Amino acid sequence: MTTARYFLIILLPLFISGSCLKLGPKEKINYKQEMREFVQEISNYAKGINPDFVIIPQNGVELVSKTGEIGGQPATAYLEAIDGIGQEDLFYGYHADDEPTPASETDRLIYFLDLAKNHGRIKILVTDYCSTHAKIDDSYRKNNAKSYISFAADHRELDHIPTYPNPIYHENTGLISRLQEAKNFLYLINPDNEFPDKQTFIQAVRHTNYDVLITDLFFNGEPFSPSQVEELRTKANGGKRLLICYISIGEAEDYRYYWQPDWRVGHPSFIVKENPDWEGNYIVKYWEDAWKNIIFGHDGSYIKKILDAGFDGAYLDIIDAFEQFED
Repeated sequence: MTTARYFLIILLPLFISGSCLKLGPKEKINYKQEMREFVQEISNYAKGINPDFVIIPQNGVELVSKTGEIGGQPATAYLEAIDGIGQEDLFYGYHADDEPTPASETDRLIYFLDLAKNHGRIKILVTDYCSTHAKIDDSYRKNNAKSYISFAADHRELDHIPTYPNPIYHENTGLISRLQEAKNFLYLINPDNEFPDKQTFIQAVRHTNYDVLITDLFFNGEPFSPSQVEELRTKANGGKRLLICYISIGEAEDYRYYWQPDWRVGHPSFIVKENPDWEGNYIVKYWEDAWKNIIFGHDGSYIKKILDAGFDGAYLDIIDAFEQFED
C-alpha cells in the first residue's frame, strides 16, 4: 500500500461526514425555485397576519410550471400561495408601446397564464401598453375573450388615469371584497409624476369606478396613512374597490426608505448591479436572508408596512429576476 492510498483510506470517513460537505463544490442555485419560495414565504407571512391578504406576482409566469417550461406539471405550492398573476405586454407593448406583441410570445404567455387560471381561484390581470384607441379597444376585447381582466396603459410610466375609454371597460357598481369579483383595474404607481399632492391624487381616484387600484405605498417618499388608504377605497358610483400595493422584490430601489447612504454594488452583498434600463434600481440576490429581512418577517419590514397601512394585498414586481441570473 502506498502512502497516498493509505491517507485516502484514513480520510474517506471525513468526507462522508456532514461537516466536510463544505469542502465540496457549491451547490448550484435553482433561481426559479428560489423565487417561488420567496413568494411563498411572503404569502405565508402576510396571510398569517391577514388571511384575506391578496398576493399577486407580476411577470415571471413560467414559475407556475415546475420545470419552467411548457408541458411541466403545475407548481402546486406556488399556485396555492398566490391569488392572481399580473402580466405585462400580453397583446401590446412587448417590443414597443402601441405595437402588437409577437403572436408566438402571446401564445407562450397564455399557456402559462391558463395553467394558473385553470388551477382554480387565480385571477389574471393583464397590463397592455397602447395608446391608439383602436388598439386599446382590441386589447380589452382580446383579454375579455380569455376571461382576463386588463388595463390598457397609455403611459409606460403608469403615472396618470387614462381618459379613454369612457366609461371604463366593464364599469360596475359592485362592492368588491375579493379579487375574483373584480372586472377591471387601474395600475397607477407613479402618481407623484402628475399629481401635485396626495389629496389631489386621492380625489382623482375617488372620481373613478375601477374595481382594483394598484398603487405605491408612498407618495413623494411619504407613506399613505390608513385613513388615506380608506379614502381611496370608495368608487365614484358608491361601490367599493380593492387596494393593492406595489412592491419590487427582485430589485432594490435607491429612493426607498430602506436604502442606506453607503450602499453600492457589492455592499451589502445582495446588491449585484444597477438595472441599465431603470436608473436607481439594483438587481439583488433575492434568496439572501438579508434582503428577505427587508421585505417581510417583522414589524419594520416592507410587507408589514403595507399591511399596517390597510392595503388589501401586494403586487410583487421583478418576479422574473431569475432570468438575470440564469442568463
